[in-house]
Amino acid sequence: MRSSFTVKSFNFLFFALLSMFIPFLPLYFSDQGLNETQIGVIVGTGGFITLIAQPLWGMISDRTRTIRKVLLILVLCSTVTGFLLYSTSQYALIVLFVMLTYFFLMPVDPLTESLNFRVAEQAGISYGSLRTFGALGYAVMSLLAGYLMTEFGSRSLGYTFAGLGIVSLVVTFFMPDAPVSGKPVTMKSLKNFLSNKETLLFLILVFISSVPARMNDTFLGLYIKDLGGKPDLLGLAWFLAAGSEILVFSLSFWWLRKNKELAIISFSGAFYFLRFFISAWIQDPNWLAYIQLLQLLTFPVFYTAAIQYLYNIVPVEWRATGQTVLALLFFGVSGILSSFAGGALYQAFGGRTMYLTISGMSFIGMLFGIALYRVYGRRKSGETS
Repeated sequence: MRSSFTVKSFNFLFFALLSMFIPFLPLYFSDQGLNETQIGVIVGTGGFITLIAQPLWGMISDRTRTIRKVLLILVLCSTVTGFLLYSTSQYALIVLFVMLTYFFLMPVDPLTESLNFRVAEQAGISYGSLRTFGALGYAVMSLLAGYLMTEFGSRSLGYTFAGLGIVSLVVTFFMPDAPVSGKPVTMKSLKNFLSNKETLLFLILVFISSVPARMNDTFLGLYIKDLGGKPDLLGLAWFLAAGSEILVFSLSFWWLRKNKELAIISFSGAFYFLRFFISAWIQDPNWLAYIQLLQLLTFPVFYTAAIQYLYNIVPVEWRATGQTVLALLFFGVSGILSSFAGGALYQAFGGRTMYLTISGMSFIGMLFGIALYRVYGRRKSGETS
């Protein structure tokens, strides 16, 4: 099946690019002499750019009824801006190119997830069988990028980014387009989707659950450093976290059940709570890296179930936009809030208090998910109290 092979290849390549952008961008800024305040301002501003770019490109995809052609544009522009970003040392140009990279690269994520789900539906395969290769790409490149920065300097990321981008562009050209709905895209259908009570409650659940996850992603490196760990330990932590997702995504056909998504999301919430609560009391930075293996039962479980649930409630003609809304909540809005609030909390009270706080938020998310399952999930699956 050439179509699934190209989609798998694109997942590997895109998430490899993403691993070079998100975890290593602050390190690159530091190498260029930027201080913590400048780094925070740039990354925070990038979050706001993402809030604009993701829905914009999602609606363009829905309106034009194509994902592949939009991805071609985004990958081409991302390759250029990413190379220029990692090839300059002037502050003004760094800011310009990082904002452009946020604008072009980050919208690729929800469109890729939408492509995965639609192609999986058409081909009769599991979503996870495609997404597995994204986790593999992220894990492999996390280790490789760390090695490249250590041995050849941060500028080596520019050439690696450009090389991967060019290969991604070729793969995108041969990739199939996602099946599109025969229904016309109308603003009325979008209004009905966004005004639906079940949809709004589900999006609130996503937001509550995503803030702790994003806060951990943002401040894990600082917490490891405060406990006496070195930067290579952070690379190992990311490798373990991303690598652990591979098994979950590949077996999603076995564990993911229709109409059980809210129960599965609550299950992941319980392990988010456990993961962050344990992190608060760990004193050995090595164990803090190892505990990231609990990613196995948190992010891939949560996100896969959330995507399937979203696709059950969103109008088919607005699926790409719906996927974008989900990505915006999980990676955009929650990322901005977690950066500012988490930074203030960490600076004022320390890492342990921050992790205890986000473990409490995860516990609330778990309870909220259970409540929604009792109202909506059990009704759809035919269960009675």
